[in-house]
Amino acid sequence: MSDYTPGSQAGLPEAARQRLLEMRGTAEKRAFFTSDLSVNEFLLVREAGFDPVGFVMGSSIYHIGFQFARVFQNQEMTVLTQAMYQARELAMTRMEEEADLLGADGIVGVRLEASQSAWGEGIAEFIAIGTAIRHRTGEHYRTHRNRPFTSDLSGQEFWTLLKAGYRPISLVMGVCVYHVAYRGFLQALNQMGRNVELQNYTQALYDARELALSRMQAEAEAEQAEGIVGTRVTESNYSWGSHTIEFFAVGTAVTSISKEHTIQSPQLVLPLNG
Repeated sequence: MSDYTPGSQAGLPEAARQRLLEMRGTAEKRAFFTSDLSVNEFLLVREAGFDPVGFVMGSSIYHIGFQFARVFQNQEMTVLTQAMYQARELAMTRMEEEADLLGADGIVGVRLEASQSAWGEGIAEFIAIGTAIRHRTGEHYRTHRNRPFTSDLSGQEFWTLLKAGYRPISLVMGVCVYHVAYRGFLQALNQMGRNVELQNYTQALYDARELALSRMQAEAEAEQAEGIVGTRVTESNYSWGSHTIEFFAVGTAVTSISKEHTIQSPQLVLPLNG
C-alpha cells in the first residue's frame, strides 16, 4: 500500500485544487458534480444513500527501469514488478487526494489504465479514474486508515453489495513481472512434432499468477477485509518482448456491515428493443 496521508494534497496540481474546491460550492455558488456513471448507475448510487461529488483521477508517467535476466532461467523481474506497482500506487494516491478534497467517503467505478508513450523506451503513463461519492446522512464509510474507500464495482454492483449487507473497502492489487525461460535447442528438437506439455512455460506462468494473487490477497488482509469480489487477472508484456510478462491481479476487498445478509431475488427482464 502507498504511504498516503488522508487529507494530503501533495500530489495535486494547482488547477486541480481550484477546480475541486469550486465544485464543493460556496455561499454564493451551489455545489456542482461531474461523473462517469451511466444514468442507471447514478440513480442506483443515489438510491443507496450516496451522492456523487465529482469525477476524480490520478496520473503518473513513469520510467520503467532495466533488469538483466538469464535466458534459460525462470525468474521474477523484481525491478520491473516494483516499477509497475509503484506507478499504479502513485496514480491511485492522487485520485484519493482529489476525492479527499471533495469531502468524499469513497470512489466507485475505479479504472486503472496503462499506456506506453512515444516519448522514449520504457516510459508509460498510468491513470486511475472513478467517481467520488459521499453518504447523504454522514454515515462513516471510510477505511480504518481514514482513507476514502475505493472500488471498481459499477453503480449496480455497489447498490447490490450494500443491499446484501456488505460494503467495499479498497481496490486491492498484486503485480508480478516474470521472465519465462527459453527452451534449449535440444529440448525444442526433442519436442518437435509431439504432443507434450512445456513444463517450464507452465510452471513460470503458474508461479507468476500465484505471486500476483498472493500479493493482492495480502493487501486485502491488511485492510481487514473479509474477502475480495470481482477478481481479474490480466496478462501484458508491453515492450519487454515475448518472454517477459506482467500478471496484474485486481479486485475489490469487502467487509460485512450487517449480521443479516438479505440477497435480492433475481428478476426476469425482457428487452423491448428486439
